Amino acid sequence: MARLRETVTNTRDAARRWADTWQRSWIANKPEPIIALYADSATYATAPFREPQMGKSGARDYLLPVLAAQKDVRAWFGEPIVDGERASVAWWGIATEEGQPITYAGVSLLRFDADGLVIDEWDAWNMLEGERAPPPGWGAAG
Repeated sequence: MARLRETVTNTRDAARRWADTWQRSWIANKPEPIIALYADSATYATAPFREPQMGKSGARDYLLPVLAAQKDVRAWFGEPIVDGERASVAWWGIATEEGQPITYAGVSLLRFDADGLVIDEWDAWNMLEGERAPPPGWGAAG
């Protein structure tokens, strides 16, 4: 039981670090701290029907153009839900793309290695043209 508790604590810490880093770095348009969250062998599926990105280089290939296209980002991340080495984190973001406001709402399913790096991520999200704030009390404001 102690081993399971240690894993859950480490996973919870890793998931919180993931969420905090994503929130701060998305807002600041700084991809490198996000990229550092991923193991070299990570599988990173950014949407249900896209081919996954692989490792830090795949995360970089995805993030650089995405973050470059977004301005004036506001982001909220929910408290991680943890089960063993896996976690899920709901997130919400509002950004300006090509001069127009866009709202994203999604969830990331994450699995971490013993060092707290992401080894598997699968994201599902929706996008809405325009700006829609998250419901009251949702996530931590950013």
